[in-house]
Amino acid sequence: MKHPVDVHVGKRVRHRRWMVGMTQQQLAEQVGIKFQQIQKYETGMNRVSASRLWDISNALGVTVSFFFDGLEKEASSKGDSPVDMMTDKEALELLRSYYSIPENQRRRLFDLARVLSDAA
Repeated sequence: MKHPVDVHVGKRVRHRRWMVGMTQQQLAEQVGIKFQQIQKYETGMNRVSASRLWDISNALGVTVSFFFDGLEKEASSKGDSPVDMMTDKEALELLRSYYSIPENQRRRLFDLARVLSDAA
């Protein structure tokens, strides 16, 4: 049975890997394991050891604490079943595209989105 913490950490690994445009194979090579192990981590099937999480955090350019961000909030909202933005591929693609836009244009796009959401 998957532990909720392992599932959360796996989602965060997948999210960060995807945000930096890295494949499972590339991450596995940097960490020194097979890509199938990355798949198991990302689904929560296998637990990530502390030392392996340290290696993954270095490969993905984040602190170890990144993988635990939002865990308390997720645990407290179990009955609400909100849409998990980290598992929505379209939302992640939009976020990645948003951050690839130059900052001044990104700000204008953000203002436009805010106006459109207020009008809806």
